[in-house]
Amino acid sequence: MSAAALAAGQRIDGFELLEHVHRGGMASLWRVASADLAEPALMKVPAVQDDPAAIVGFEVEQMIMPLLGGPHVPRFFAAGGFEAQPYIVMEYIDGPSLRARLDDAPLPPDEVARIGASIAEALHDLHLQHVIHLDVKPSNILFRPGNEAVLIDYGLARHERLPDLLAEEFRLPLGTGPYISPEQVLGVRDDPRSDLFALGAILYHLATGQRAFGTPTSVAALRKRLYRAPVPPRQHNPNCPPWLQEILLHCLEVDPERRYGSAAQAAFELAHPQLVALTTRSQRLADDSLGQQLRRWFRSVQPLPMQHGVARQLRRAPIVLAAVDVSEEWEALADALRDASDRVLQAEAHARLACVSVLKTARIGLGDPTDEAGQNRHIQRLVQLQHWARPLALPAHRLTCHVLESPDPVAAIVDFARSNLVDHIVIGSRGASGLRRYLGSVSTQVVAEAPCSVTVVNVPRQDSPQAASVQ
Repeated sequence: MSAAALAAGQRIDGFELLEHVHRGGMASLWRVASADLAEPALMKVPAVQDDPAAIVGFEVEQMIMPLLGGPHVPRFFAAGGFEAQPYIVMEYIDGPSLRARLDDAPLPPDEVARIGASIAEALHDLHLQHVIHLDVKPSNILFRPGNEAVLIDYGLARHERLPDLLAEEFRLPLGTGPYISPEQVLGVRDDPRSDLFALGAILYHLATGQRAFGTPTSVAALRKRLYRAPVPPRQHNPNCPPWLQEILLHCLEVDPERRYGSAAQAAFELAHPQLVALTTRSQRLADDSLGQQLRRWFRSVQPLPMQHGVARQLRRAPIVLAAVDVSEEWEALADALRDASDRVLQAEAHARLACVSVLKTARIGLGDPTDEAGQNRHIQRLVQLQHWARPLALPAHRLTCHVLESPDPVAAIVDFARSNLVDHIVIGSRGASGLRRYLGSVSTQVVAEAPCSVTVVNVPRQDSPQAASVQ
């Protein structure tokens, strides 16, 4: 049965069609109900069954969706094969699509950053599940209440651990013209940074009201992005701040190696615009010179380098949190912590380091923001933290320093790690006093509660068994 022949009231494998929601070029969407489901659901039915690419894409989506979980994807309920009526039944997301916001562009920079951070977090969650979306565009992004992004439509996606049916059967570039990455144009489908390029193209439109690459309709037009960078956003919108242009052009680099290493790193900068390290990207106002275009064109005709795949690329680009105690009492441990952080960073050239120190505050009352000498405690701690990090000699785009104020150091560190998609925490362990053994140390509690792996650093001392870390 074709999608066009379906009507409200019909039943397909126990699902009653309630309301036709959307008809697109590739599929129709119906709101459906079932005795087995306590919530409204959505049925996706392919619109055409004589297009080989559409058939394979629907098969790909049927393979991938049952393997996905978490808040950033629709829950999968059921699927039907092509021998009868093909369909996918999934969670009904009662929220708006990002497509509607394009008409309001340009949006305020802080709103662009908020939307971008939400999408980047969703992409990182997807990449952790070994999936690259490869068709990230405004109509494929929905929002739950609370502005949590949900990615839909996995017909062009690539699962690292499943056969790539689309690559096996088709040779033309697969994607949506305004958002497809340069490597996708060349047939590369296993680099998660392709989704970051699409993210940059979306945010470029939201920030400027213009498409970064127009609306290309031919392979020749798509290939132009192999050697032509987009017009600097500030040329379209002078109110676009340098930090936002930096982020947009960082995502839209032609060479994936020059983009963010992961969606988590992009989300981090979008969530902390005041900490974005500005490069020449942020000041660019003119189009590329002919020489720059020729150099990119020459690189585009060279053999493609070896690709990394999703899991390997994420391992190359972790966000590392160093929980640092900068008090003089624990100077030896601070040095050991820096050495341990350096070893992690040296192992992964695309890693970035977030140096965190917790300024303990009173649980009740505001507390005194200054010390006995009248110096601001927060600023003083930040300067000490920056001094601690200086010997690491990291470039500005790979290092940030954060002073967190909290009565609970464990909660502050764990919350920061969770909200900033941290991959690895490096923390020190304090001396083993009886009280500390009874109550539990900060490092022990962080190990128990952290959403990621944790390395605990200990320093033997002559006067006590071990030394420690965060206060």
